[in-house]
Amino acid sequence: MRVVLVWAVSTLTMLALAAILPDFRLESADGESVTRVGLTAAWGAGAFGLLSALVWPVVVRALLLVPALVLGLLVFFLNGSLLLMALWLIPDSRGVTAAPETAVVVAAVMSAVASATSTALAVRDDEAYRRRLHRLADRRRRRQGGPGDEAGPGLVFLQLDGVGYATLHRAVAEGLMPTVARWTDGSHRVAPWRTDWSSQTGASQLGILHGSNFDVPAFRWYEKETGEVMVCNRPTSAAELQRRAAARTGHEGLLVRDGASRGNLFGGGADQLALVLSVAARRSPGTRSRAGYFAYFSDPANAVRTALSFVAEVGREIGQSLGARARQERPRVSRSGLYPVIRAFATVVERDVVVSAVIGDMFAGRAAVYADLVAYDEVAHHSGPHGRDTDRVLARLDRSLALIARVAEHAPRPYRIVLLSDHGQSPGETFLGRYGLTLKDLVRAGCGLPVPRRARRTRSGAEARAAVLAALHRPVEEEGDEAHPPPGDDPVVLASGNLGLISFPDREGRASREWIERTHPALLATLADHPGVGFLLVDGEVLGPGGAVARLDVPGEAEELLADFGPGAADAVRRTNGFPHVADIMVNSAYDPRTGAVHAFEEQIGSHGGLGGEQGHPFLMWPTELPRPGADLVGAEAVHEVLRGWLRETDGPQIPVSGPVPAPDAIPASFPTAVPTAVPAAVPDRPEDPRREGESRGTLPSAGVSAPDETR
Repeated sequence: MRVVLVWAVSTLTMLALAAILPDFRLESADGESVTRVGLTAAWGAGAFGLLSALVWPVVVRALLLVPALVLGLLVFFLNGSLLLMALWLIPDSRGVTAAPETAVVVAAVMSAVASATSTALAVRDDEAYRRRLHRLADRRRRRQGGPGDEAGPGLVFLQLDGVGYATLHRAVAEGLMPTVARWTDGSHRVAPWRTDWSSQTGASQLGILHGSNFDVPAFRWYEKETGEVMVCNRPTSAAELQRRAAARTGHEGLLVRDGASRGNLFGGGADQLALVLSVAARRSPGTRSRAGYFAYFSDPANAVRTALSFVAEVGREIGQSLGARARQERPRVSRSGLYPVIRAFATVVERDVVVSAVIGDMFAGRAAVYADLVAYDEVAHHSGPHGRDTDRVLARLDRSLALIARVAEHAPRPYRIVLLSDHGQSPGETFLGRYGLTLKDLVRAGCGLPVPRRARRTRSGAEARAAVLAALHRPVEEEGDEAHPPPGDDPVVLASGNLGLISFPDREGRASREWIERTHPALLATLADHPGVGFLLVDGEVLGPGGAVARLDVPGEAEELLADFGPGAADAVRRTNGFPHVADIMVNSAYDPRTGAVHAFEEQIGSHGGLGGEQGHPFLMWPTELPRPGADLVGAEAVHEVLRGWLRETDGPQIPVSGPVPAPDAIPASFPTAVPTAVPAAVPDRPEDPRREGESRGTLPSAGVSAPDETR
């Protein structure tokens, strides 16, 4: 019955388009009877629907090696070709004509209408929908030996990339996320957790999925023994990090049995992978990271809807960027070039494909699914963590959560949805915008090296940018000086949000403070006394302004010096100090506890990667049926222990468990009135920092030049 109704609606759509579009006719020039025209439209709609169902998946699979974004553009032309073929199949079609460009429009409209009609009918007939899903699930179980009716509940982990605990609280309070609000009011509990010093997706997700983020000091860092720069979103680096984590923990990850990893940097040990960067360079059919594109674009209606939304999002970003410039909003960074396309990919294409993959996993009855939705993180870097741009992204993410929750009601097994984030975002003007120079300029000046008049831009390290390049068959594999800095006296300076790393390639092993002061006498003082720098880590010592020094092995010294950065800051620095690949000098930007602002060393007005503010306080939200985690979750590895404890509780994927889940503590079911952050409610008066006196603009000659944008 549903097929007949969809056919009827498609027929009426074709008739309406024939009446509206001048280059599309269903009758000869002499005229035809109404019945004849109606039968012609019915033939055409039926043939188009049949070709879409039978031919389209074959065509898309044949074009799977075509870059995904190119495939999205080909959707319209392929759809138009199918329509022309359908019209050619109509008996006695001498009066049926359609210009090729008109066929593209007609095919797009008919695909969208047919998809909307089918979805509406399915929603109105929940029992029929449920029976269909159970038939599909039974078919899969017979073919693959999947879970039967007695299978326990599955777990779906949805990561809202970059959404901090305070941001989630605000979005719920302001009505931006009604689905999350309903969960926090009854079915779920929520609590913040604290990241490591490196508050970015690479470190957090490696720890969450694989149980270890040891020796990941930042988003990118220099390894002296190989002379290579490791980058978390470079496929070869991600694969190596995944291998190291597995070797350290003794297991492959959180999703080793009947798990699926969607849109992540790492696979988590899952056998079902889609849009996973650690396997982006592989070419085997079973592990190709782009496999999710075929499943999604094999439905022409999906392809048309996403393509239209993509174009609309590009226009929305251009309009918002022009509006921010016209209002002279500050702080502000450049949003020109390819950024509108990258943003649209993150907020539309990747979101749609990942959500579709998660729905498919639930229909298939998989035991565990972990998916990353990067839309908010990408927009917050360039528009700021709080504002109209990011509010709209949060609202759209909430609609995706609502869709997944509705699908869970019809899945062949019960599902428990866990919502979490990997880090937050801290606002603030960039280091370049505030002081007129880049961190690299400052380092070279402190070393007595010439400072270029204009800072050279480097490629962005954004997750969304990396996903775009992977979709275009051009994953981020940097070459030359970017991946292998030449040996010599010049220091290697890298940025990870408001965390900077300085390494000396010609110095074997970790440079001591004595060696640095002897070789570059002015460098440490130049950095530590700069008003945009909060503190340095050098060979087990924390250096602050005015000659302040705290040894990490002396109890209480680092805690006092780093008090403004919140509880646990000294422990996070102490842990990083023990990494084999910690940089010779680690630089954390200044942080204002009153405003929560930091200064990113790259072009981001919403940043993360170091210490200071909301960036270090993501959240974890879980159903009330699951055991409560400990009261104070510190580090991504602790989150991993909680998640795999929940998997064990629900009889999900079995991986080695070293100990029981932490004892439950009193955690409120919904958000408390006072939002815990790294910032105390009131900051006591302190002596004025002498570094902040005088002109705020830098004196080195690179003002007005954008710093490298290496977004997480």
